[in-house]
Amino acid sequence: MQTGFNNHPLAGIQQIKSQLNHLFFDLDHTIWDFDKNAEETLHELYQSYSLKELGLHSADNFIEVYTRNNHQLWADYHLGKITKEVLRETRFSKTFIDLGLSSDCIPVNFEDDYVRICPTKTNLFPEAHQTLEYLAGSYTLHLISNGFRESTEMKVGNTGLAKYFSTVVISEIVGFNKPDRAIFQFALAGANAQIHESLMIGDSIEADIRGAQNFGMKAIYFNPDKKEKPADVEFEITGLNELMNIL
Repeated sequence: MQTGFNNHPLAGIQQIKSQLNHLFFDLDHTIWDFDKNAEETLHELYQSYSLKELGLHSADNFIEVYTRNNHQLWADYHLGKITKEVLRETRFSKTFIDLGLSSDCIPVNFEDDYVRICPTKTNLFPEAHQTLEYLAGSYTLHLISNGFRESTEMKVGNTGLAKYFSTVVISEIVGFNKPDRAIFQFALAGANAQIHESLMIGDSIEADIRGAQNFGMKAIYFNPDKKEKPADVEFEITGLNELMNIL
């Protein structure tokens, strides 16, 4: 049975499977397809803001530069290097400037429109609903998101994901971001769960996987792009549906 785990695919997970009762999921880039939803939104905004007339001749190039900047800023946010306000003020201004637009030509309401539209998008990773429904039959499921409150609540509500999760922990509400131990402690306390019976699934090596591991919790790295897996990451999958084969 192919699971996507390296070396002995089932050995490690089978040792803890019998103890597991609680599965904690990340949302963005793990269940909710952030990049696909952002791409749809930015194609719409490229047209509505007539960015071609401002000298940005390729929507795809604009999206590529934005995605690179956004990923870096989110990595900094996870680690507490920047605030929500800095992230939102910077990601598009830097993108426009990187593409040669002067600061006085940057559309004023672009960020606001992006934040308003993007969370309404409903693209999930393949077989997300099927996988969560299957897992909910045997485990209690939870979300731990570093996303912002208003957008996270909208994403969960608009996609019909809420029914699967007993608790939803949002870092902006709690006051701590993954990988801080405090957010994992808060999540387990709210779930009435113990570390040994809990498993984290997420896409961020630093925030989700190492955050959980440093807390003492096992974690599965969701790696749909098949990036090189660091040696300290024990388990990985490339598709959500693999969870139905191993859990």
